[in-house]
Amino acid sequence: MRKEYLAAVLELTALIPPGSVLAYGDIAELLGDGGPRQVGSVMSHHGDGVAWWRVLRASGAPLEGHQERALEQYRKERTPLRGKTTGEDASWKVDMTRARWQPSEAEWQLVDAIAAKLEPRFRKVSEPDEITKL
Repeated sequence: MRKEYLAAVLELTALIPPGSVLAYGDIAELLGDGGPRQVGSVMSHHGDGVAWWRVLRASGAPLEGHQERALEQYRKERTPLRGKTTGEDASWKVDMTRARWQPSEAEWQLVDAIAAKLEPRFRKVSEPDEITKL
């Protein structure tokens, strides 16, 4: 995976304020590069240094195997949740409608600056020579 992409995903994740979340696909869309799987790969291998619980599936389902740790953070940050969070029959999700981060104008400038680092460099395909034109 490109180092620039990895850095951009982590930098964008660090912008998400407490109590807010983005889906993997949201991150990819904001960056204009990759997709949910690529973002998920970055988060699973390198996300321990950022607020990883703020990036999750579009359904709002917590990361498997990390539900308790995520729930602790969501409660601390007052992230909107849906469902039952206690008991053996606990079944909860983040309320994506209420919790999805909506950047302010100033934050959009930061998002755009991060995404701009990933803009592909213009490459020119070589011109066909006379033999291939025939």
